[in-house]
Amino acid sequence: MSIPIGAVISVMGVEVAVKAFENSNHETHFHGGKRYKGISIREFIAIEHGFREIVCTVEGEFLDEKNYETEGTIKTFTRKLKVKPIGYFEDGAFKDGIKFLPKIGDIARLLSEEQVSNIFERNTVESYIIGKLLKEELAVSLPWGRLFNSHLGIFGNTGSGKSNTLTKLYTVLFDNKIEAMGGRSKFVFLDFNGEYTGNQLASENHKRVIRLKTRTDDGDKFVLHEDEFWDAETLGILFQATANTQRPFLRRVTSGRKRFANIPNSLNTYLRKTFRNVLTSSDPNLEALELLKTLARNVTYDQGLMDSLGKVARQSGNNTSTFHHVIGPGDWRFLANDDNFYNSEFEVKLNNINLSEVSGFNELLIRSTLQVIRDVLSGSAQYDHINPLLRRIEALKSDFSRVLSVVDSVEVDPKLITVISLRECKQEVKKILPILIAKHHYEQHKAVVGSPPTTTLHLVIDEAHNILSQQSNREAESWKDYRLELFEEIVKEGRKFGVFITLASQRPADISPTIVSQLHNYFIHRLVNDRDLALLENTISTLDSVSRSQIPSLPQGACVVTGTTFDIPMLMQIDKLPANREPDSGDVQLDQIWGD
Repeated sequence: MSIPIGAVISVMGVEVAVKAFENSNHETHFHGGKRYKGISIREFIAIEHGFREIVCTVEGEFLDEKNYETEGTIKTFTRKLKVKPIGYFEDGAFKDGIKFLPKIGDIARLLSEEQVSNIFERNTVESYIIGKLLKEELAVSLPWGRLFNSHLGIFGNTGSGKSNTLTKLYTVLFDNKIEAMGGRSKFVFLDFNGEYTGNQLASENHKRVIRLKTRTDDGDKFVLHEDEFWDAETLGILFQATANTQRPFLRRVTSGRKRFANIPNSLNTYLRKTFRNVLTSSDPNLEALELLKTLARNVTYDQGLMDSLGKVARQSGNNTSTFHHVIGPGDWRFLANDDNFYNSEFEVKLNNINLSEVSGFNELLIRSTLQVIRDVLSGSAQYDHINPLLRRIEALKSDFSRVLSVVDSVEVDPKLITVISLRECKQEVKKILPILIAKHHYEQHKAVVGSPPTTTLHLVIDEAHNILSQQSNREAESWKDYRLELFEEIVKEGRKFGVFITLASQRPADISPTIVSQLHNYFIHRLVNDRDLALLENTISTLDSVSRSQIPSLPQGACVVTGTTFDIPMLMQIDKLPANREPDSGDVQLDQIWGD
């Protein structure tokens, strides 16, 4: 038996009051060769109830004043504890949940360190230890099987130890299980700041690092199959196409390409026919002419063709209106009426243009421009609605060409871990590309997974507020809705396909509440912003009031661990990784930079 420290004096529902004995106020107790922690807030005690021990957590304590009448009035104070049942011990094993309640007069006792450890520890066969209980300083083995079979959220302000926790979680997992994972799981890390491109997580035998760069041409590239690239939804992601006008336009572009895919030099034929339709039309369209000039200038780079287009203008006469070609003062040719002149001035130059080897993004710009010309001529689209999309394609194609490669055959990556570094990408690419990467891996995994899943995909997104924010005012509402809906689908439906997501962020309030509420387990470091704390209170049902109140004052590296995998919230100090394996996110040491 352990040390008795009090007796139950009140039971009001699940609120229990214990009158503490005089010997209960010590910091540490020793009994029978075992060490016992004294009573304080968040400590655990056991209340004897028949042959069982009801485990309670201490939520508060107070003094109750009593008067004794002797020769004079003497005031004494009785220490009382406010405790709450969380589970019970039966046959030496802890079981969570309030199944039994104590009665008045039941004796409260201290719990040994071994019993406290058993409250939290579930996996005694294979240890998965990433830290210790903050107060008790007991190492706790987390149930890795249930932990990584769930969506995880790791939140904390800058400098709170969030990145160390993320890295520690997966480093310990890979150290223990990496050999057993081969061919059964895939881990994809979206690394916005280049924190995991070194010796972190695992050795290079199991890890592939893709360094994407938009500022130079020497970076790696993320590979897409051409069937995946030439998809209206993929192109809509890349260029933030609006749902009602620009996405249908992209569908016309991709379906037209697919229809003529088996015809040799079909793009050259498409180009020549479009030029002829515009320049020889009996109903000349100046917008279409300007688009031809843009096409010749940005894609074909044929100076002779550009000079010829520069001499084209619209003229009316003899009850007709058509484009004419200025040869000299007072000398012109009506292109609709002079086929020989058109052939010598334009058709010959167009025949010299070879588009068979044009790259994916240049081909997209050519096809999009040709399609919008056809749409404008037929009246099926408004130029003003499609023009912003063409300008985005033109502006972003060089950046995307540096980070994406479109191929007709994609080799399966044998590495277990893929780290995709976006550190050297422009901000706009950082916002768009992760969505494409997540969709690529999610759809690819769904296409091959069985039921029930025998393989898993784990998508880890550090600094998740960069792509899951609801607060951005720099993008259209329809695009923001699509961006969030994609990740909401992954977090809602992914588990049935064996797809699990881990989000780390310093601003959880910026992330969609739907996504945060669908996470299963949380590692919450220090947060001080009221909006962040309010979000956690409203979305995490397993977070109790005492744990929530401690979040703003947690020391560096400490976090509240809670969720469906854990019976009760834990306050843990996460072990710091060795210097050669910790994430590349250390604080700046000004005493060294500015030192003597």
